[in-house]
Amino acid sequence: MVKWLLAWRYFRRRPISILAVAAVALCVFIVIVVMTIMNGLVRDFKQKNHDYAGDCVVDSDSLVGFGYYEAFLETLNRQPYIQAVSPAAKGVGLLSQPGSEWNIGIEIYGVDPVLHSRATGFGRTLHYHKDAPAEAFRPSYAPETDGCVVGIDMMAPRRQSDGGYYHAPQPFLMELTVSIFPLNARGGLLRAGTDMVSTKTFYYSDDSHSGLVKVDGAVVYVPLAQAQMLCGMDSPLRRVSAIHIRFREGTSAAAGTAKVRALWGEHCRQYEKEPGGDLLAGVRVQSWQENRRSIIAPMEKEQTMMTLLFLMLGVITVFIVFVVLYMIISHKSKDIGILKSIGTPVAEILWVFLLFSVFIGLIGSLLGSVAGWVFLAKINALEDWLFEHYQWQLWDRTVYAIGDIPNHVEPDVLAAVVGAAVVSCMVGALIPGLQAARRKPAQSLQVNQL
Repeated sequence: MVKWLLAWRYFRRRPISILAVAAVALCVFIVIVVMTIMNGLVRDFKQKNHDYAGDCVVDSDSLVGFGYYEAFLETLNRQPYIQAVSPAAKGVGLLSQPGSEWNIGIEIYGVDPVLHSRATGFGRTLHYHKDAPAEAFRPSYAPETDGCVVGIDMMAPRRQSDGGYYHAPQPFLMELTVSIFPLNARGGLLRAGTDMVSTKTFYYSDDSHSGLVKVDGAVVYVPLAQAQMLCGMDSPLRRVSAIHIRFREGTSAAAGTAKVRALWGEHCRQYEKEPGGDLLAGVRVQSWQENRRSIIAPMEKEQTMMTLLFLMLGVITVFIVFVVLYMIISHKSKDIGILKSIGTPVAEILWVFLLFSVFIGLIGSLLGSVAGWVFLAKINALEDWLFEHYQWQLWDRTVYAIGDIPNHVEPDVLAAVVGAAVVSCMVGALIPGLQAARRKPAQSLQVNQL
């Protein structure tokens, strides 16, 4: 108890302690704000990729795709741990408008909108048909025609400076022509001569806003059968490029993927001798994390680098506490000498100064945490005010695919930051405390030291 009282007395009566507390509070404030925003951005980005891919993906990088998928779909639908499956066909081509010289390179993605909405988050990305994905490919102005869903960033400029997207009350009339070179099962052109390109006109029916820049700026969704026809996957062997799978609640992505991988191995052995069965060898069965790894990994590395850079702020805290303790000890030689002369052990004196540093760490962390929490709670309102009055945003919403700035403080991050701050303070106090504790009473009580 005496150690606590003495440490508190030193802390309360030394104005220089305020400097150490302010340094700790500032470091904690900065780390909490940066870590919360960065963790939130990474978490949201991962969730968007999860929604895009589903829990598991059976796919091939080849534009040819793979066949005999209908039998595998039946096998998957019989499994009790699988909730939904969705076949998809993809290809690359050009998108243009009749009577216009405008055209862009795109990725065609053929899906069944109902099945794809069950296996992935596709339905939630739609604007006009969010509650009725079955109607996604049916333009409201021409229900009898073939519609398409375009990535929201393709029909630029749609995004406004405040981050929102402009939408008319109903989809507007727009004809979009898709042109693709269809491939046969061997990867060669399906047709030769003047008829080598497959072309079809679709009508704009909806937008898809997945929140993924490369997807929203390049993908056009069309009915699965139409994509298979355009890409040459409809004959003689019907093929797809991917199968998206969602597991039932309680089945982890890793466990479910392992089971699907085993089923796929049996499926390959059954059909590998059939015509086109060699395409099955190039198919991968991956969890959504594995499938989207090349997209997620760069952002995770940025998060790691940012974390390391801001953890270096702890080094500043160590040095500040070291200087503060050194100055206090140099003015407390008499007290130290008296404690040593009455037989106080070295460990007891060391603990006095360690407790002093704990007070600095705890109070500084408390102030920094409260300031960080208040700042994060108001950060979006503050950014809105700055944009309204000065046209300034932390992230330009016309460039970055984010909405509100993440501001949810995670308890484990907060606990880790506070714990690291207290430990840093104790490390900074360790050397001055040891020097004070190991002084001999005669040295501390010298006249020139009093």
